[in-house]
Amino acid sequence: MKVILLQDEKKLGKKGDIIEASEGFARNYILPKKIGVEATARNLNDLKLKKANQDKIAQENLETAKALAAELETKQVVIKMKAGEGGRAFGSVSSKEIAAACREQAGVEIDKKKIQLEDNLKGFGSYEVTVKLHPQVTGKLLVKVVEA
Repeated sequence: MKVILLQDEKKLGKKGDIIEASEGFARNYILPKKIGVEATARNLNDLKLKKANQDKIAQENLETAKALAAELETKQVVIKMKAGEGGRAFGSVSSKEIAAACREQAGVEIDKKKIQLEDNLKGFGSYEVTVKLHPQVTGKLLVKVVEA
């Protein structure tokens, strides 16, 4: 019996997979526990439509991320820090502060978890920060750290 899985199941497969299961296993385990449904023509068509819709949404998300990456290339964020002894920066700039400054100054909402810093910015000057907007798209943001 062919069955379409409705959720990820460890030993059977992933959500949306079409598997071949014995009649008894399907009737007594898979169908009653709502792990899957029988692969009828109607259910196969529904699965095809859902996958097409998911592909369309994924493509739209990719295009949005590319547009945001292009927008970030043109933006610049200025962060003011206090200066310590000898004109050195007092403290450091974290991804949370960069995200807040980007929201206020550039009007672009970026999640702090998407900002990739090797280490916090500890000095004055200009830095190019990588922002991972999508698994396939990364953008660059210019961050200027100046003395307050």
